[in-house]
Amino acid sequence: MSASDWVEGLKECYLILAPRAIAITLAGEGNRARPHIIFIIADDLGWNDVGFHGSNQIPTPNIDAMAYSGLILNNYYVTAICTPSRSALMTGKYPIHTGMQHAVLYGAEARGLPLTEKILPQYLEELGYINHIVGKWHLGSYKRSYWTGHQDYFDHTAVENPGWGLDMRRNMNVAYDLHGQYSTDLFTKESVKLITNHNTSSPLFLYLAHAAVHSGNPYDPLRAPDSEIEKFAYIKDYKRQRFAAMLSRLDYSVGEVVKALKNKNMLGNSIIVFTTDNGGPAAGFNLNAASNYPLRGVKNTLWEGGVRGAALIWSPLIEQSTRVANQTMHISDWLPTLVEAAGGTTYDGTWDNWYGPAGREYNYSISLVQNSPAGLALKSLGKAATPQQIQKLRKQANIECSTLNKSPVECRPLKSPCLFNIMQDPCELTNLAADILSVEQSKKKKRVVRKEGKSLKVKTRDKKNLKYPNILSKMENILLGYNKTAVPPGNLPLDLRGDPKYWQYVWTNFGDYLIHSY
Repeated sequence: MSASDWVEGLKECYLILAPRAIAITLAGEGNRARPHIIFIIADDLGWNDVGFHGSNQIPTPNIDAMAYSGLILNNYYVTAICTPSRSALMTGKYPIHTGMQHAVLYGAEARGLPLTEKILPQYLEELGYINHIVGKWHLGSYKRSYWTGHQDYFDHTAVENPGWGLDMRRNMNVAYDLHGQYSTDLFTKESVKLITNHNTSSPLFLYLAHAAVHSGNPYDPLRAPDSEIEKFAYIKDYKRQRFAAMLSRLDYSVGEVVKALKNKNMLGNSIIVFTTDNGGPAAGFNLNAASNYPLRGVKNTLWEGGVRGAALIWSPLIEQSTRVANQTMHISDWLPTLVEAAGGTTYDGTWDNWYGPAGREYNYSISLVQNSPAGLALKSLGKAATPQQIQKLRKQANIECSTLNKSPVECRPLKSPCLFNIMQDPCELTNLAADILSVEQSKKKKRVVRKEGKSLKVKTRDKKNLKYPNILSKMENILLGYNKTAVPPGNLPLDLRGDPKYWQYVWTNFGDYLIHSY
């Protein structure tokens, strides 16, 4: 397929989204310059960790201000884990078509995102954009430009099989001098500097990929400045309190970036995206304390809590803003959307329940949102949401499951397929494939069995026990179709030559060097 054919394919995908969900005044219309694009991605942020989805526990006034003034993406989907989501974002392709679909990439794994893939900043570079990345990449560390997926927030090292090493660089130079400086604040300062020093004769693409709120190294996974942690003494859960401090610094970062854009007179022609990469790791999963309430599951599961992402888009170029967008969108849609705007159950059921605090017992401060750096910047443009609009949007963006305390119909996806009407049942309480009795009865029945790496064998099933056999069969056939187009996962065994101990205890692009012996 030629590059032009691929771009046309992307535009066709975009047409599903653009007419209703995000109508943006395109670059080149009239005398409008190409918009600056600021893409902020949080790591492991849960659905219920932002204020605009209804929780009052942890204030996120800057993020909320952008959400209320822009579009809240209420049916936005990511993949269940980091590397596949980031590959989908960068390529506009499902991970099954790039070999990036299984698990995360490790620092000593001799592969990365295939270099044959054309990625988002390359499309934008062709349109005259100046590109910068600040923060996490996590699409491989075998060759230059790839690095690991987490680090300690102060010493910037990563503990990861098979070793331990520093993982902080300025371009290709190891940044030893940044030891002791908090990662989230470092990334914020660098982003503000890039915006301040940007030559506005060219459009800017800034990809700000925070490590927050991913857990750090096992010896102290949830780190934040002590002064920040003290602000959340009212949260009695130790891990959640520290998580709150990490999230607070992330929210501060959003405010500083928006303020910098305003000060540089770039905000009026900018597109700002804020998204998580996957669902939140709640209740100690990955040593973390996110909240996906009231959604089911956690990061790295296929429940809504693992794949339904908190996200927003803000821009004065959006024709209809200050609303909740309920159209379905996937993280792979960002590439065609932004290029067009620029003119051109795992764990055997262990994590199948509902996790994370509701946070509704706390007070929510609208004035905090209005007077945040982001809120004040929006006010200066006449784009800030009113208190009435905030209340209305927050209610619309909140998911309520009135039957959450009732016993859900059993779903055991490793035993037999489950079917949920996500629009009517976002908390995945009612299994429409079968009721409890029919599930138990079907244990002895032959059914559809699909195992990774093996062909799909279609066997008979007792369809009289299924409530919606036609829908279920249709969706299974769709999955079959996707499976036929999937390329084999690219995962490789860890290469011990990548152990930081052979590279002065620094995670290194060891594939760029010829290593014949240890």
